[in-house]
Amino acid sequence: MELWKRLGLLIVVLLTVSCDQQDESPYQPTFSKTSSSTSLEYIVGIHPLHNPQKLFEVYGPIVDHLNAKIPNAHFHLEASRNYEEFDKKLYSGYFDFAMPNPYQTVRSIKVGYSVFGKMGDDDEFRGIILVRKDAGIRSVLDLKGKKVSYPAITALAATMMPQYYLQTHGLDVKRDIENVYVGSQESSIMNVYLGQVSAGATWPVPWKAFIKEHPDKASQLEVKWQTGSLPNNGWVVRKDVSPEMSQKVASALFELNASEEGRKMLERLPISKFEKANNATYEPVEDYLERFSMVVRPIER
Repeated sequence: MELWKRLGLLIVVLLTVSCDQQDESPYQPTFSKTSSSTSLEYIVGIHPLHNPQKLFEVYGPIVDHLNAKIPNAHFHLEASRNYEEFDKKLYSGYFDFAMPNPYQTVRSIKVGYSVFGKMGDDDEFRGIILVRKDAGIRSVLDLKGKKVSYPAITALAATMMPQYYLQTHGLDVKRDIENVYVGSQESSIMNVYLGQVSAGATWPVPWKAFIKEHPDKASQLEVKWQTGSLPNNGWVVRKDVSPEMSQKVASALFELNASEEGRKMLERLPISKFEKANNATYEPVEDYLERFSMVVRPIER
């Protein structure tokens, strides 16, 4: 009898551990490129505005909206761990639809994508440079010999635009400071808070999210400088997707701000709307990238 009791207890423990492990395992979505006889499969890629978990929380409802509005099609949201991974997928034509940053947008045009829309609120697409309030940083020249963090070398608003600002306000970005690429917007902000760097670059969207989620930490930081603005993140479609499907996706995105439910989805991004755009919309970005390559450092275009 004692043996049976011990065996029973062991089974309960094993089942409990198994359940706990299942509960703690992060959700891992699966994606398919195959089409069934009743629906076409489309993969939607969003550049790494946030870490993958948060990106699903913010953009998942947008993709759910596409699935609800467009019969006989199924859209999968795919996150990428970092900019490098997203770039590889985008430039290889892996995504059917994607929302790249403006730098990635103009490059995607050259590999077979077309612009059909974009985020609204272009004034929000600018770089900001954060410092600790107690750091004693008063001018750009105070950063000489110090570390500055950025999310990724290919981030436009949060890396290139701040570097251009610093370069044109008295610093030699390649020699006067140590540029540290930390992998994400949140990490760039946290590096400033923790004192790992003297300044950190990001852009208004993740900064606003940080203020909301970590008000105590945010209160110890300040936006010391900000850049000018450029056209916001684009929506692109791969050339082999039918014009009819592209138009359906565009219509579903552009109508979001017309309903209360849609406006709540947009508030989480946070933007006021998605709007029409085309390849020509990003010509100012092309011009900016050319100046950046000449003034700061060469980039692939």
